[in-house]
Amino acid sequence: MRRRQDGFTYLAILFLVSVLGVGLAAVGEVWDTARRRDKERDLLQAGRDLRDAIGRYYTAPSGGTARYPSSLEDLLKDNRVPGIRRHMRRIPVDPMTGKADWATLGAPGGGIAGVHSRSEDEPLKTANFDRGEDGFEGGKQYSEWRFLFVPDPKATLPAIKAAR
Repeated sequence: MRRRQDGFTYLAILFLVSVLGVGLAAVGEVWDTARRRDKERDLLQAGRDLRDAIGRYYTAPSGGTARYPSSLEDLLKDNRVPGIRRHMRRIPVDPMTGKADWATLGAPGGGIAGVHSRSEDEPLKTANFDRGEDGFEGGKQYSEWRFLFVPDPKATLPAIKAAR
């Protein structure tokens, strides 16, 4: 009688271990997906912040002509005017690569008009982007998400007050 029960206990333990393994694999998958969604959200925010800083640099009064920054470091300290003008405190880290090594997009007259990630990974998010990010829909890689500042042709630059 004892020999028949030994095999049953062994099979029950094997079954329990396999069920736990499948459950842990499912939890790991969900956890990884949640982590990737958080990184995507962080990428979108960092890209928007950089695009907005480029826009502030472009529209800031500095001698009457609008210019794009020549490097991302120009956003940290704008040397076009006396004193300290910052459009950002630091260049954000690209959450997909873990480094502040953004690829830059050239502007028509020179300088940097935008940035994008260097990551070639496939995004989870493919629709329902904010206004101004319509080109992101259906993207196959994060590097296709281009955060580009395009000046409004109707907008005028702020007038520069003459010193009295």
